[in-house]
Amino acid sequence: MTNSPPRHAPQLKIPATYMRGGTSKGVFFRLDDLPETARGPGPVRDALLMRVIGSPDPYAKHTDGMGGATSSTSKCVIISRSSRPDHDVDYLYGQVSIDTAFVDWSGKCGNLSTAVGPFAIANGFIDTSRLPENGTFPVRVWQANIGKTIVCHVPIANGEVQETGDFELDGVTFPAAEIVLEFIDPADEGEGEGGGAAVQNSMFPTGNLVDDLDVPGIGTLKATMINAGIPTVFVRAADLGYTGAELQDAINGDAKALAMFETIRAHGAVRMGLIADAADAAKRQHTPKVAFVAPPADYTASSGKRIAASEIDLQVRALSMGKLHHAMLGTAAVAIGTAAAIPGTLVSEAGGGARTAVRFGHPSGTLRVGAEAALVDGQWTVRKAVMSRSARVLMEGAVRVPADFARAE
Repeated sequence: MTNSPPRHAPQLKIPATYMRGGTSKGVFFRLDDLPETARGPGPVRDALLMRVIGSPDPYAKHTDGMGGATSSTSKCVIISRSSRPDHDVDYLYGQVSIDTAFVDWSGKCGNLSTAVGPFAIANGFIDTSRLPENGTFPVRVWQANIGKTIVCHVPIANGEVQETGDFELDGVTFPAAEIVLEFIDPADEGEGEGGGAAVQNSMFPTGNLVDDLDVPGIGTLKATMINAGIPTVFVRAADLGYTGAELQDAINGDAKALAMFETIRAHGAVRMGLIADAADAAKRQHTPKVAFVAPPADYTASSGKRIAASEIDLQVRALSMGKLHHAMLGTAAVAIGTAAAIPGTLVSEAGGGARTAVRFGHPSGTLRVGAEAALVDGQWTVRKAVMSRSARVLMEGAVRVPADFARAE
């Protein structure tokens, strides 16, 4: 009698596109291409996307998945025909944790928003009769995580998405075609389809432009806590002993610094009404972000490029998923632009006063973002924020995932 070989589940082939958007990249799926068990929220969908990325990975390498073991490259996007009138597609974003079994659906990725428009056009979500032969097409995107509109102005050449061009984006090695993003009414995030927690109905959830934030073990910090683009806690670099010109290694190689920023983030989340207790921050890793600001100064970017103080209005460094970001998150750039337009915030203070467009320095270079903010009935509002990014298809075909990861419990 011979023993039967053990039975192992075959691999599924799931159509997917690997795309760069801004300074991030991720795996894009059409909703209808996912296994039926993973088309709705829940543990099956999370398990499938974690396996696609290669998480959780105690080695922090993502060797057995599509992730890049950084917050900028551990992302999945699900696109479907829009459930909303006057919109073309719904965009659902999952930030996959690297070393824990967790997918955070509490916010959006502004960088990958850039790739949603091109993906929608290339994958048949837009009727070709609506597209110009040459020019730009405004793809109206419903950001399902938080319930907001993004208009992605996609360049079209010969009736197809134009990807190549001469637009240069600091943090991205090669030039590409410019895509203009409009984040419409980016403040007041509420609970969306992704399961993000609601925040108080105010751009400034505490009601203040600057608060005294008590952080155990650190002290009381001046903080601007704003909900625009993505909930963000801004603090002064100098109050933490930094210059604002730090690059990744200065922060990410310092375990005490990372622990400090996580503590600030957790207590900022409580003050913003995002969580009830600081201990809950581990279950909400994507939001809020923590960023530190400083007045303009000369510095050398991570590429070796010299940035002169005269080229920028202020310096900003932001952390994402527990690490200093290599450039700047698109959503945090919206928060920066909005806060810079409002007199009295720490961001406008660092920039020498409120302005409708701001160019700030980040670890990889500079970025310009504009915002239209106004004081209405005693409360600050923002109609839209605008910035330019680029996107490109890196690979398309199918990802393979062991079938066990698509089975319902």
